[in-house]
Amino acid sequence: MCLGIPGELVGTDEEHADLALVDVSGVRRRINVGLLADEDLKAGDWVLVHVGFALSKISESEAQAVLDYLEGLGQAYDDELDALRQSDIS
Repeated sequence: MCLGIPGELVGTDEEHADLALVDVSGVRRRINVGLLADEDLKAGDWVLVHVGFALSKISESEAQAVLDYLEGLGQAYDDELDALRQSDIS
């Protein structure tokens, strides 16, 4: 299954404008935000993350709704988070 998972922007990479640090359900990871260069992203913004790329900026309420849904998937969501933790590069 391919999931887009909400992540909260927690920092930027001063050396690489197209990279940012997001928190995805407690896992911090660097992602590419280059597709959203025109969105004026800042700490506290939420983005939908898929395979290491921020695909869209979303509201906090939309992020929470998606996270609530994903948590309801049970083991499938837990497996996705475990995979994310194991690939953590931050």
